[in-house]
Amino acid sequence: MTPRMWSALRTRRRCRAIAAGLDLPVPFDAAELAATVARRRGRPLELMPTDWRSGLPCGLLVTAEQADYIVYVADTPPLHREHILVHELAHLLCAHHGTASGELLPHLPPGLAGRVLGRTVYSEPQEREAELLASLILQRAVWTGASAGRRPDPFLGPS
Repeated sequence: MTPRMWSALRTRRRCRAIAAGLDLPVPFDAAELAATVARRRGRPLELMPTDWRSGLPCGLLVTAEQADYIVYVADTPPLHREHILVHELAHLLCAHHGTASGELLPHLPPGLAGRVLGRTVYSEPQEREAELLASLILQRAVWTGASAGRRPDPFLGPS
């Protein structure tokens, strides 16, 4: 097995363990999961819909001194919005570190936001890991919802 394959295997195992350790709300709700993650981390977490347009990431995790903020496009369709929110939560759950805020948000005063992670490219290891964890969480949410009597999506779970 190549070093890259070992790395991918370690990432999959880590993401599976994190996803399995979460107490998911039933029925699943990304905002409720965000509240759970905030309590677990002991830090406020605010979801902030915005009306920005193309050219910017569809989701952004901003880590400030006092709180964390997940910024997302307000008029995103519900299923996509849920995935964006869970993807950004995955960055928190994986303890990822973003870039200095001045690089992505140069108009903010220095020190206002410490680190920023933006959903732009998936070639970065942290983005791939967050995407994998988000997918595992959402897959588990479908199966958990199905076992609680909620009819799952026929393309994602048993009928």
